[in-house]
Amino acid sequence: MSALEPGDAHQRPVDNSRHGRLAFRARPPVAQPARSGLLRLGDGGSGELALGWVPAAAAERPVRLVLLLHGAGGSARHGLDLLLPVAEERGLLLLAPKSRHATWDVIIGGYGPDVQRVDRLLDQVTDGYAVTGLTVAGFSDGASYALSLGIGNGDVFDSVVAFSPGFAAPLVRHGRPRVFVSHGTRDEVLPVDVCSRRLVPRLQGDGYAVTYHEFDGGHVVPGPVVDQAADWMDEPA
Repeated sequence: MSALEPGDAHQRPVDNSRHGRLAFRARPPVAQPARSGLLRLGDGGSGELALGWVPAAAAERPVRLVLLLHGAGGSARHGLDLLLPVAEERGLLLLAPKSRHATWDVIIGGYGPDVQRVDRLLDQVTDGYAVTGLTVAGFSDGASYALSLGIGNGDVFDSVVAFSPGFAAPLVRHGRPRVFVSHGTRDEVLPVDVCSRRLVPRLQGDGYAVTYHEFDGGHVVPGPVVDQAADWMDEPA
């Protein structure tokens, strides 16, 4: 089943979250879309798990869903802000979870809790909105996690956007998502020489279609790079 084929919400795959595998599969929505604007997603009492943004276009047609992953020590808001400036204009449905701990599970001890959280949130959002494509994106540790999840779940995500990643650590590989990577040439947190300049050739050697942009700057995501990534997401696969 591809990421865009409808599925039965009750026929869930075996839990393979320890291997970085999502059980989520996109399906037709089961509820009427809520109003556009900011979404706050929780789990019934234990706090806010994620923020989202619903473009006005979601009430009229299927839209691209982008899962946004914050950097180490970040918040759901930090993830959301990565693409929020272009979300309305581009018709992007954004979902930005908070990692269970200070950063994402595979970075501190192995896949599991955050994969399960992402699974639940993807189900929750797609219950109410029709989706035409799925992208996983992130910055810094979130970019490394986006690459890891995206490569491991290329049958769910058709594309990956990695702003200043450090590595990719998929335990399994499924599908062939397109990949966009950007990195600052003066990044002192995750230096480009030992990160993207090594990572990108490996991904290309493994057969992934990678678009790579370097920019004159540090450990940041400049506005022009956000525009480049949004343009790239609009390109046909």
